[in-house]
Amino acid sequence: QNWMRGMSYCLHSESHLDTGPIYVRENGKLHVVNQGAGGIQNVTPKTRPFRLFSRGFSVELCMNREDDRARRQRTDHFIFTYTKEGNLRYSAKSLFSLVLGYISDNVDHIDSLIGFPEQIAEKLFSAAEARQKFTEPVTGLRALQKFTEAYGNLVLCSLCLRNRYLVISEKLEEIKSFRELTCLDLSCCKLGDEHELLEHLTKEALSSVKRLLLKDNSLSDAGLRRMTAPVRVLKKGLENLLVLDLSCNPKITDVGIGYLLCFKKLNCLDISGTGLKDVNAVIKRIQMQIGLVHSKVPLKEFDHSTCKTEGWAEQTVLQWEQAVMEAIKPQDDLRSRTAALHFYGKTHRIEEVVKCKLVEAETKASGNLQFYKEKVQNSHLPLKKEVAGSHELKNNKKRALAERERERTSKQKHLCLTVEDWDLLNTY
Repeated sequence: QNWMRGMSYCLHSESHLDTGPIYVRENGKLHVVNQGAGGIQNVTPKTRPFRLFSRGFSVELCMNREDDRARRQRTDHFIFTYTKEGNLRYSAKSLFSLVLGYISDNVDHIDSLIGFPEQIAEKLFSAAEARQKFTEPVTGLRALQKFTEAYGNLVLCSLCLRNRYLVISEKLEEIKSFRELTCLDLSCCKLGDEHELLEHLTKEALSSVKRLLLKDNSLSDAGLRRMTAPVRVLKKGLENLLVLDLSCNPKITDVGIGYLLCFKKLNCLDISGTGLKDVNAVIKRIQMQIGLVHSKVPLKEFDHSTCKTEGWAEQTVLQWEQAVMEAIKPQDDLRSRTAALHFYGKTHRIEEVVKCKLVEAETKASGNLQFYKEKVQNSHLPLKKEVAGSHELKNNKKRALAERERERTSKQKHLCLTVEDWDLLNTY
């Protein structure tokens, strides 16, 4: 009892401290000391809920920024629609669409798509395109290369980059990844002779190009010599070219036209606005060696209306162009800058306008220099079988002799190559 009184006295003296319940074990039983009454109760103890943190403690869940970005691009797993009564109705997406979305979010991690079905690959490409995966600087190029390596011209068969020199400078590696293009329009891009894209034209990846438009690109005889070197010597490169536009390039002379005579399959050629000295001699030379006839009427092949961007990556090219336009939007209002240039006597912008006028004046002065290949009409009467067979034998003999002469002349041409041509060939 004295011990209990001392315990109760201590409890009353330090009642301002919240020590909680005190348990005492006596004779094999557990007793609770009641602080208010100072006695002991033989009541079973009530357990308090255990708190790891205080009541004012809060936790905020923070996600990684990259994961948050991927989460924003990913759509929900449900499709929400409205019924006729106006009620909201939702249905779960199919497993195929969910898997397609997951793969498109991680399309840059795919090892290879060779042998993958084209129908599913097209859907995968469109899903990745909707998420703008091909606009990313590093992962976009890697993902685009996987598709172009496996599907070639299905990704893009025709590419129109007319007057889009900013897109070429920003997305050069992506443009170089396209394979098996049949039409390429690079008009009004001011590329010059030393541009990397013109060198890429001579590679095997673009040997399928049949229509090439290089109008107003500041080309000269040196650029044509480099562009035609693989065809002239190695019989590779742009050997399947059918339509070629080299108009509005004043630095191309009669010497440069001589390099174009290696394109034996040409059906249409435009050299209007070039720096030719003897136009009549060039017309006769083209007609004799390639078989193209000078057209007095402008041809439809050079009106730039039929060349469009076609393929799976059509929207991708538009996304590149929109990104470039958004990047240069703050520089649209340049009135103060142009006023300062006029004040200090700098006329750089005026010189560019004068150059365009000079090119137009030269094209009008030289006239229309477009060429086409005439269709041969067979109006001969039907011959007998024996006569036809004899004619075929004679024609075969003539062809064999002509091929032998061509081989001899080609060997002589190989031996008569200049040092510059050999330097170009060593680069391939």
